Amino acid sequence: MALEHAILVSLLEQPGSGYELARRFDRSIGYFWTATHQQIYRVLKRLEGDRWIDVRDVAQEGRPDKKVYSVAGPGRAALSAWLAEPVEPESIRHDLAVKIRGAAFDDPAALITEVERHRETHADRLARYLAGERRDFPESAALDTGEELQHVVLRGGIAYERMTLAWLDDVLTTLRRVGGRR
Repeated sequence: MALEHAILVSLLEQPGSGYELARRFDRSIGYFWTATHQQIYRVLKRLEGDRWIDVRDVAQEGRPDKKVYSVAGPGRAALSAWLAEPVEPESIRHDLAVKIRGAAFDDPAALITEVERHRETHADRLARYLAGERRDFPESAALDTGEELQHVVLRGGIAYERMTLAWLDDVLTTLRRVGGRR
């Protein structure tokens, strides 16, 4: 996937300024497709030049005018074509897993602090995902198609974080057990 597609999806969900788009990436899309604010603005400029997005200047009181972006016909067509293309399953590159295997040739217990740090990061991310789910998808809410699809992606993130936490707990148990053998 290219950043262009993530931006098009976000703008179809809700038109907005570059700043608003960057905040959406920080808040939700960025959990599965990261981009810096600088990258987002650079791609917005290219999408505008390719006529994939429309730009409207909006006056603001006491602040400079802002540009509000929305998806134009060619951008919608490009997204539609991309959605029809097959996507290869992703390969996982996992530095921590290599370190864990490499610990067989050093002190396995030395990795405990690093694995605990990873566990804390994933636990924090899971807590943010769950808070977002409670906030954005209350149980009684009737969801439209876009919201249903956003929610299923969020549920995938929740499941991934839960699986990762279970694995890290297993790693910690193993490191503590085999670390005492040296």
